[in-house]
Amino acid sequence: MTARLPALRLLLADDEPVRREALAALLALEEGLTVVAEADSAPAARALAARRRADVALLALRSPALDGAPLPPCPTVIITTHDRPGDLRRALRAGARAFLPRSVSAAHLAHVARTVHTGARYIHPDFLAPDTTVLTADEIDILDLTATGTPVPPRTARHHLATAATKLGTPHPAATLHHARRHGWI
Repeated sequence: MTARLPALRLLLADDEPVRREALAALLALEEGLTVVAEADSAPAARALAARRRADVALLALRSPALDGAPLPPCPTVIITTHDRPGDLRRALRAGARAFLPRSVSAAHLAHVARTVHTGARYIHPDFLAPDTTVLTADEIDILDLTATGTPVPPRTARHHLATAATKLGTPHPAATLHHARRHGWI
């Protein structure tokens, strides 16, 4: 006799209705999963998650970094086509519990939803490729903060920006930011 999986209430957000409806239908075929709400944006997902008491939110939106929109108040899985280190870093910083490519199967997505519901984190192996940047984590963080306009102590920012510019061979901070963005580091 096999053990029954606990029921899990899912919120599904995708900005493309046909894909959202297809994924909802596929997830409904998985044992113990129920899609209790569907949304077309991160703000709508956040509003629906609390009202519909979702256990896990699955966000397949065009903007993996969520453009600063707060995540739903339940464990959140980001499903994306983007594989840039900066996108992953921003999603995790925003509170995402998992980061998956759109190419995963519904069965794998169901497994990850169950995994994050237990409190674990999951990053798909496709996103764990070695980062090719020569910059340190602190330099990337300062570049990211500077790019978003977040206040940084001037002395710290100057030091890290100058070091990053030297490593990248860029002539000034704006060029350093542009280079880091182009390579997906921020």
